[in-house]
Amino acid sequence: MLHSSILELVGDTPMVDVSNLSPNPKVKIYAKLEGQNPGGSIKDRIALNMIEEAERDGILKPGVPEQVLIEPSSGNTGIGLALVCRLKGYRLKIVLPSNVSIERKQLLQIWGAEIIESPGSEGSNGAVRLAMKLASENSSWVFLYQYANPANPMAHYQSTGPEIFRDVPDITHFVAGLGTAGTLMGVGRFLKERNPQIQLWAIEPPSGEMVDGLRSLDDGYIPPVFTDNHGAELLDRKIVVGPKESIVWTRRLLEVGVFAGISSGAIMAGAVRCASTIDEGVIVTVVCDGGWKYLSTQAWTADVDEVVEKAKSTIYF
Repeated sequence: MLHSSILELVGDTPMVDVSNLSPNPKVKIYAKLEGQNPGGSIKDRIALNMIEEAERDGILKPGVPEQVLIEPSSGNTGIGLALVCRLKGYRLKIVLPSNVSIERKQLLQIWGAEIIESPGSEGSNGAVRLAMKLASENSSWVFLYQYANPANPMAHYQSTGPEIFRDVPDITHFVAGLGTAGTLMGVGRFLKERNPQIQLWAIEPPSGEMVDGLRSLDDGYIPPVFTDNHGAELLDRKIVVGPKESIVWTRRLLEVGVFAGISSGAIMAGAVRCASTIDEGVIVTVVCDGGWKYLSTQAWTADVDEVVEKAKSTIYF
């Protein structure tokens, strides 16, 4: 099939059976491979939708040069935005914690984004604060703000959710990470409208511990996407997964041939726990991105405890 633009390849990602990892033979587990998106992650979906929605609203004007966007990101959303902006001709500034993996910075630079570093010790919350400050000081800049932008969950309501229901119509549980909450809210709302019995389980890190790409609501920042979409009512359960368990399950995904980032390991750990607590069912989860962006972290080759210790100072995912 021929495509007129690489952006036409965003979405419609493959689903793979990873039930060999299920501890319960009566529970199937399927994983949606979001690393197959052009920019390498599930965030391509929201990057494209947020920009196109801004164009429809007149906030961005296609063909007008030198329009500037600013966005906080620990990596994947920034990379997705950088790809879209490169093709559409917009200038992009990404507020990025200083301690992200080197591949993140390189990919942003390759796609032409300008990096504004925020203190690594403040994590993604610090990047959000700095981006909000800069946006307020530069009124001509466009701040899409993925944590509050309704085009974020809408991307998943319009594409990810329908794709999952099409491919796995007998789904009983959807398990995903709690980051901006866009995936959970968009997919969850779509699935529950089709079948209210489908369970929605969220994966979050322990309060005060770093499993970046995910966030604990107990740490004080609750994304508006979560509250605006009645997340507390939509969710059926939250599971806490720590850094070590995340890394262990990132490695175990290799047993089914899936080379994924560490947040995907956390989500898979949660899916496996879900499988161990139910009698039977069909779980669908997401593999947020590929592992190739994290090779410099030695997450697959170093001692697990060493990787966990290093994760305290380097944002992997």
